[in-house]
Amino acid sequence: MSQYALSDSPLSAPIDAQTRQLAAMAYGEASTQNNSDEMMALASVLVRQRDARGYSDIATFASKERSFSYVVSDGNVRYQALMKASDKEIANNMGMQAAIAAAKNALNGGPDKSNGAYFWDGADIKTNYAHHAKVKRGIKITNPSHNIYGISDSTKLVIQYRYVKTKNKKTGKIAIKQEEIGRYDHLYESTAGIGGTIFWKFGQAYLNATHAKVYK
Repeated sequence: MSQYALSDSPLSAPIDAQTRQLAAMAYGEASTQNNSDEMMALASVLVRQRDARGYSDIATFASKERSFSYVVSDGNVRYQALMKASDKEIANNMGMQAAIAAAKNALNGGPDKSNGAYFWDGADIKTNYAHHAKVKRGIKITNPSHNIYGISDSTKLVIQYRYVKTKNKKTGKIAIKQEEIGRYDHLYESTAGIGGTIFWKFGQAYLNATHAKVYK
């Protein structure tokens, strides 16, 4: 985890609205550890989702896709604190400084600490494991270092088929043949585990079998 000294503050210029919005979302979604790498990863995922869903700015993405990042509308204290903070208050708060730097990094196409993730989860994936939506759909930890909550994989084989009709030219009878087009046993694969957040993307086997979009 990297930290910013006050002399290294990213606030040499006034904070623009898009940077503040993204920083506040990353700050609100992150754990209270104020881990700068975690916030960098979250900001990168948010920008990737913004782009994948076709929005030109973070504010529009946040208002139109509220179910993706609940901190915008659920009263999240950290999100609200950064949105309301003055530039001076941010300059004197190391966690907020790191969030601003994370937002700038993501908006400028900087290093992606999430390793290409489109989704994430916090501690609720452990505390609500049995009922968690991702767990029910299937998760796979791809590297032990990602497993910050010590959770188990949840897998269940799914086979996708297509049905092909063929007509016998001599008899005129139509036969229906079942063909396998793909199989998978989980949807989500971990890409990183940083601070209090596990990052995910869809597994390639699932994408190949279903032709699902990578971002939802």
